[in-house]
Amino acid sequence: QLRLVESGGGLVQPGGSLRLSCAASALALNDNAIGWFRQAPGKEREGVSCISSSGGSTNYADSVKGRFTISRDTAKNTVYLQMNSLTPEDTAIYYCAAMRSRSRSVCADFPGPYDLWGQGTQVTVSS
Repeated sequence: QLRLVESGGGLVQPGGSLRLSCAASALALNDNAIGWFRQAPGKEREGVSCISSSGGSTNYADSVKGRFTISRDTAKNTVYLQMNSLTPEDTAIYYCAAMRSRSRSVCADFPGPYDLWGQGTQVTVSS
């Protein structure tokens, strides 16, 4: 069964770190670009980061560049999002999503092309 399951969210103080995981079932990472998205109350879902099906290309939103790192472990069929120097503005539900790749070297930073989504994991940054 095709499925993505996020984990690793929680409550963290400003300046802290979290590592989110996206575990993929019945899905080959080498055939799919994987994106991380987030949605805060009252705001549209926005792209955070993505990694191409080759694993060789990544993108980051300007708001997280230099603080977040996306990576993958193909043996474990899992994609990670390491989040450092967290601020209250990072508070949101974080989702991972898969897109069958039309190009092995690109990934989309908007949600439209992604056709498989996880259930989301809550990240709250607060004192």
